[in-house]
Amino acid sequence: MSLVGKLSAEILIVAPHHEHHGVWSRRPHHFSNVSPGKIKKVHLHEGDWGSVGSIIEWHYVIDGKDQVVKEVVESIDEENKAITFKVIEGDLLKEYKSFMGIVQYIPKGEATWVHWTFEYEKLNKDIPHPFKLFEYTIHLSEELDDHLVQA
Repeated sequence: MSLVGKLSAEILIVAPHHEHHGVWSRRPHHFSNVSPGKIKKVHLHEGDWGSVGSIIEWHYVIDGKDQVVKEVVESIDEENKAITFKVIEGDLLKEYKSFMGIVQYIPKGEATWVHWTFEYEKLNKDIPHPFKLFEYTIHLSEELDDHLVQA
């Protein structure tokens, strides 16, 4: 059984893709307003919002448990509307040797697809694949879309 894994999914959004991309890349601290039941706080630990190399700390709740993760913004590709985050500290690293999240916005005519990918390596074969966190992240993107449409 391989310890390395990859999860990918796409969802359709209604709000303009540049607004979604802007929240994930430059204003992730707004997620505590978008989904206060899931995201308790997001703060900039180092660097500047919207800059490669910035370190962001997320305090969130999943399955009723408080979690913390610290990630570095590995890349922001404005042309391809993609952002890559690499986990460097926190609860996820108790089960995963490495963990990356990539989000990309793909405009298709009047619609936009949000493509999420998780790439990870589990610490051992008994660690589950991060399906719950992946679903959580997809739902967070849907909640962001609802929030932006209502704004």
